[in-house]
Amino acid sequence: MGQTVHNLGSIEPPNGAAAEAARVRRLLQDVTDPEIPVLTIGDLGLIRDIAVQGDFVTVTITPTYSGCPAMLTIEIDIRDRLLRAGFTEVRVETVLAPAWTTDWLSEDGRRKLRDYGIAPPAKGADAAGKAALFGEGPKVACPLCGAADTERVSEFGSTACKALYRCRSCAEMFDYFKCI
Repeated sequence: MGQTVHNLGSIEPPNGAAAEAARVRRLLQDVTDPEIPVLTIGDLGLIRDIAVQGDFVTVTITPTYSGCPAMLTIEIDIRDRLLRAGFTEVRVETVLAPAWTTDWLSEDGRRKLRDYGIAPPAKGADAAGKAALFGEGPKVACPLCGAADTERVSEFGSTACKALYRCRSCAEMFDYFKCI
């Protein structure tokens, strides 16, 4: 009989299933986003569920947005990693609900973005509200010098999930990981 480990559920799996799911999670801990290679799929909160039945594993993921071109590469990387670890069959399923949100980004992921020169998504009142209704961007601190005096140059940066900003203090351009 197969055992399922639900990442989002409240059902406690038997120890064997929990151990196997934990092993799968460890194997996937350094699978990165090809568009932002400092972020792992764990940092992004993409893994929604892991089900293990003997040598068969299903990993359920949620894309950052439905048109994200990086998802195919991420799926291939997940399959490759688990097949090399000895699983005989690996299935990667994509679910769109609940929709991914930047709230799922880990604190470590936010730090990695900042260290990489990308401003992490705003939280709380800065993430949405009236400013979003009127096309104003959130208040974004420069990840390079920390100054708050920045301006949005373009709604799109190096990828669709980022906007391009300029720091008025250090005059550097930087990407901002948009709130979703």
